[in-house]
Amino acid sequence: MSLSPYIPIVGVFALASAFALFSVAAARLAGPLRYNRAKLEAYECGIEPSPEPVGGGRIPIKFYLTAMMFIIFDIEIIFLIPWAVSLDPLGAFGYVAVSLFIVAVSVAYVYEWRRGGLDWD
Repeated sequence: MSLSPYIPIVGVFALASAFALFSVAAARLAGPLRYNRAKLEAYECGIEPSPEPVGGGRIPIKFYLTAMMFIIFDIEIIFLIPWAVSLDPLGAFGYVAVSLFIVAVSVAYVYEWRRGGLDWD
């Protein structure tokens, strides 16, 4: 088995690694080294972070619902694009399988809708 077809892939990985290392080193050398309190804080979309209680605070359900919605549609796209590409060879079995998948995704979508994940106050 010849390894010559893999040489371009190794070259791309080497080039990407060299670029990443160069970028980190150049940023360290060229960037200013002025640390202040604001730079060391966690970034909260420009809002001053408030201290949390010792045991942790209650996080609104909207964060979880937004993440769930992203996962639902991400998984849907991951499965529907290959199905659409190979639609002809799958035939009726593929159609039934994707129909059941869309029903399952619709159940998750309806659950999200009923919990208020699509309402933005």
